[in-house]
This record gives sequence, C-alpha cells and structure tokens, in this order.
Amino acid sequence: MTEIIVVKVLRDSLATTLLVASPILGVGIIVGLIVAIIQTTTSIQEQTLTFVPKIIAIFFTIMISSSWIIKIMVTYTREIFNLIEKTGV
Repeated sequence: MTEIIVVKVLRDSLATTLLVASPILGVGIIVGLIVAIIQTTTSIQEQTLTFVPKIIAIFFTIMISSSWIIKIMVTYTREIFNLIEKTGV
C-alpha cells in the first residue's frame, strides 16, 4: 500500500465516522440545549434531569436513522474490501 492509499483510507474512515455520528450528536446537543434553557427559566438545577430526555431522544434517533447508518457502513465496508482485493494484501 502506498502512502496515498493509506491517507485516502484514513480520510474516508474519518468522514464516514462523522457522517454516521452527526445525527445522533446533533440531536443530543439540541435536546441538551432545550433542557438547559428550561432548567434556567424554571430555576430547577437538577443535574440528572438532562439525562433522561437525551437518552430517549438519542434512542429514537438511532431507531429512525439505523437503516441509513447501516447503508453508509455497508457501502464503506464494500469499498474497503474492494481496495483490499485490488492491492492483493
């Protein structure tokens, strides 16, 4: 494997990781921000109150986007296997 191929594989793996994780992280950030605003306006400063809405929102996000995530991961895995086949490693 040349250095160019290694850099391409690393770049593609990081891009795929960010692409797959972005919906889950985005929902977690948005729900956390909403709960923080509600806590600030109502003066409820319970630290454990943020976990339950985040967990529920992230769970539903994973359920909704799981087919898309699997499709992205299968495509990336096929590309890696094709690269292995071409290089003969």
